Amino acid sequence: MSLCSICPRKCSIDRAESAGYCGAREKAHIARAALHRWEEPIISGERGSGTIFFCGCNLNCIFCQNYKINHSVMGIEADEETLCRIMLDLQHQGAHNINLVTPAPHVPLIARTLPLARQAGLTIPVVYNTNAYENVQTLKMLEGLIDIYLPDFKYVSAPLAKKYSDAEDYFDVAAKAIAEMYRQVGNIKLDENGMAASGVLIRHMVLPGCVDDTRRVLDYISANYPKNVYISIMSQYAPPKDDLPKPINRRITKGEYDRALDYAISKGFENVFIQQRNSADLSYTPDFDADVIFDPIKRA
Repeated sequence: MSLCSICPRKCSIDRAESAGYCGAREKAHIARAALHRWEEPIISGERGSGTIFFCGCNLNCIFCQNYKINHSVMGIEADEETLCRIMLDLQHQGAHNINLVTPAPHVPLIARTLPLARQAGLTIPVVYNTNAYENVQTLKMLEGLIDIYLPDFKYVSAPLAKKYSDAEDYFDVAAKAIAEMYRQVGNIKLDENGMAASGVLIRHMVLPGCVDDTRRVLDYISANYPKNVYISIMSQYAPPKDDLPKPINRRITKGEYDRALDYAISKGFENVFIQQRNSADLSYTPDFDADVIFDPIKRA
């Protein structure tokens, strides 16, 4: 992979020789593959979502709960065969869907693998779980392959995006990326069991001291998508480290979350997922040190 331009960073480096901004190399690494029950109900259901956590991330959020893997390499190396077998193993375990977490650095691999997985018997929906800092042209590689897009919509404010995620252009990039996702798969469609079968579910995590920017995110969604668009307003923020600056060195308050929800109600949104405030607990963060990585080639 020479002159990498998969994501908006466009590092233009040869990942066979060195890692780009995201920390990913030519070969994808998977840090965790397991059933996960803490997504939105239409994603996790009763049996769990079959999450595959990729190493590497093209943002550098100082509050990232997955910081152990976001710019480092751990777990197992995965080519098309390995990734295909992981997907099929998760389906065999009962996963409602395959949930690709932080997939942006690995889109070419994913685009090559999904047709192989379908041919090999993968029948459940595939979820693309992303920070939305994505190239539209890269997303077009996935058209017809991804069933459900699950993008974060982190910021409108350029200063906040720069300060917290080192991506001053985040809003401009994410707005175009989410529009492309919506063009491909439209709004959420539920199956006969009330599970998401296809569509876009837009997530926004309320950050401490940043409710004004939450309102701006909701304003943008309201102005550009139908009132029945599916959104998830998350209260789960918990500082993953002790040395974070104010105000993100604390959890959000009840008042902050209530103001965010009240504003969503005032905008007339019809399909809004909310969280209990006890979700702001690091115990819900995946344990990347646990023995949940498997090598399906050895198990097959």
